Amino acid sequence: PAAHEMSLGANLGLYSITPNNKLEFDYPTLLAYKDFRLEAEAKGFRHFLEVFDPNACGDHCPQDLGRFVNDLIVRTLAGVPSTGRPVFLKIVYHGPKAMEELATYDPLLVPGILGGSSGTTYDAFKLLVEAKRYGARAALYGRKINNSEHQLTFVRFLSMLTRDEVTPEEAVRAYHGELAKLGIKPYRPLADDSQLTTTATSYAGGSSVTVPERVKEAPAPSFSRDPKGELKATPKASAPNPEVRTALVPSPVIKTDAYPTKPDGTPDFKKMTPAQKVMLARQKIQSDLSTGNETGNGARPRRF
Repeated sequence: PAAHEMSLGANLGLYSITPNNKLEFDYPTLLAYKDFRLEAEAKGFRHFLEVFDPNACGDHCPQDLGRFVNDLIVRTLAGVPSTGRPVFLKIVYHGPKAMEELATYDPLLVPGILGGSSGTTYDAFKLLVEAKRYGARAALYGRKINNSEHQLTFVRFLSMLTRDEVTPEEAVRAYHGELAKLGIKPYRPLADDSQLTTTATSYAGGSSVTVPERVKEAPAPSFSRDPKGELKATPKASAPNPEVRTALVPSPVIKTDAYPTKPDGTPDFKKMTPAQKVMLARQKIQSDLSTGNETGNGARPRRF
């Protein structure tokens, strides 16, 4: 394309791969992604990478899917400069261990979870909070949103969950209350929609994941609307469930006096502990995200 055409349209594309733990399939797949990535980098085109679970692995199916996918992602992006890396990932949530391993191994990655099949409202809300607790920073819900009774209200509650304004249990009950105000009949009774089920997390329906059972019931929150009509949770007198609140506390920003420095004030990596290095990397990421991308390619997406 000509220079003036590169700025037309959306500067964000999706590249999807499905590894199957077979060299004859996976090697050409990764070479094709490499070709795309190099062209995208040369033309300043941003993309995010979706990695599905194996769907045709035959007798080569990995026993630990989370570890297999994590390993493939890390190897695929090893040595790739930041200008060629995906803006964020879209992967199946395989539980706390797998997500935490990926998020802590490379703080520069932005893990995002895919939603899979619709499931109950509680499935969607609980999965969001659970994945975020262990390092996910994006939730790419397709059918969970599209198949909801009222998409805009559904998304508002997802947003409130990311801001620690409600718990998943509270959000389900409040969502049904909003549907009643809108005169919309829910697909399921509140009791059924508050159940946690095993939901398929791939479009083929072959993979599934369950999240831990609910925490103890909390009193239903009250909500109001601001002058613009946006839902706002009324602050509760009692503290929220400590397990959920701990999960949603943002990563601390390290202070410059909290890690060893050289005489010139730059970080002294030789004297830093692994934890200090991780915290310093997170500080750099937060700084980059707050200032945006100054190269003309647009700012990175806002994280939870």
